[in-house]
Amino acid sequence: MNAAFGMVAEFESPEQVLAAAKRVRELGYRDLDAFTPFAVEGLAEAIGFEKTRLPLVTLLCGLLGGCLAYSMMWYTSVVGYPMNIGGRPFHSWPAFVPITFELTILFAALGTAIGMLILNGLPRPHHPIFNTPHYAERSSSHFYLCVETSDSLYQPDATSELLRSLGAKNVWEVET
Repeated sequence: MNAAFGMVAEFESPEQVLAAAKRVRELGYRDLDAFTPFAVEGLAEAIGFEKTRLPLVTLLCGLLGGCLAYSMMWYTSVVGYPMNIGGRPFHSWPAFVPITFELTILFAALGTAIGMLILNGLPRPHHPIFNTPHYAERSSSHFYLCVETSDSLYQPDATSELLRSLGAKNVWEVET
C-alpha cells in the first residue's frame, strides 16, 4: 500500500480556490500546493510561495561565462601565443568584448534553463496529483488545492472537513 501524499480539494472557480488557500494558510497550514488551468493572481502568495534563487543562478552563470571567455582570450593573446600584429598590444581588451558578451549571455541562458529544471525538481514524469480521480478530464476546467501530509497540522479527517467547509466540490486523499 502506498503512503498518502496529501488531501486534494477540487474547486470550480478561481475565487473559491484563492479564498480557500488564504483561509487554510491563515489556519496555520504551510505545505500547500495549487493546480490551476491558468494563472490565478494572488494564489502564489496565498499558498506561501517563496522567492526563488534562480536570478542568483543566472547572475553567477553569466559572470562565470564572462570570466572564462575573457581569461581564455587573455591567456591566448598574452601568454600562450603572443603575436605582434600591426603594433597593437598583446592585451587588446576592446577585441575581447564581443566574445566575452556572447559567452556571458550563453552561460546565463543555459544556467537559467538548467537551474530552473533543478530548482523545480524536473523532469518529474509522474506527480501524485495525477492519482486524483478525474484529474485528467477536469484539470483544464477545475482548480485544485492540495494540503500535503508533510504539514505538521495534517490530520486526514480534520483536513478533509476543513476543505469541504471552504466550498470544495470534492475532496480526496491522494497516494504517492
